[in-house]
Amino acid sequence: MTYTNMTLQQIRDQVRNVVDIDSSDISDQTLDIMIGQGFDTIVYSEKRWPFYDVSTTFNTVAGDKTYTLTQIAAAPDAVSQGIRELIGVKDDDHVMQFIGNDDADYNYPLDVASSGRPWEYSFWNDTLTFYPTPDTVKTIYVRAIRFPSPFGFGSGASDVPDMPSAFHPILATYATARAYMQQEDPVMAQQYQAQFQIELDNVARRYADSPAPQPMIANSRKSTRYLAGFGALRYANTGGVEW
Repeated sequence: MTYTNMTLQQIRDQVRNVVDIDSSDISDQTLDIMIGQGFDTIVYSEKRWPFYDVSTTFNTVAGDKTYTLTQIAAAPDAVSQGIRELIGVKDDDHVMQFIGNDDADYNYPLDVASSGRPWEYSFWNDTLTFYPTPDTVKTIYVRAIRFPSPFGFGSGASDVPDMPSAFHPILATYATARAYMQQEDPVMAQQYQAQFQIELDNVARRYADSPAPQPMIANSRKSTRYLAGFGALRYANTGGVEW
């Protein structure tokens, strides 16, 4: 089935047509808040949606080992929405190994100065830390998850949700459930809430599932953020797990 984008106004109209109400029953502002809550519910129902995956670069500074997500999302390849999570980090010729903060504290104590070409990194408190500390300017390549563009209250009537069009009618279903609840019809609200979850689970399988052609090869790489328990499986062309 082919879906088309729905604007904020079209989602409003869909909800009001189903519930059989107009703007005197639920104002645009109130309905937009409901729609925004549905948008956030969908966005954060998965740790990693592939349509928010981004790649970017940034340059290290000699003597600086820590870089915030705000710094990484800035120039030269700006990610305007901002970065929420890191997936993997590499330089021109090697993938850097992710290590936990405990390992980093043990292997690189604060009272021992170490600098050179970084081979490992940790990620804590929205900050990437290189080990050892970079001693020259290097271009770093990052795969990450960006924040979605906000949607709902404050959006324009012609704005569309920052997600694939297949999710747009599901967002309308969520808002319909909330509208029924606001109209003090808990039976219909519960039915539409259940329908929302069914529709979301169905569409999520198309996007959150792993590609079918490649088999999974366990232990095919060194430590990455995936192997540390992060996110959905991703596969390289070779069939191994991709960071």
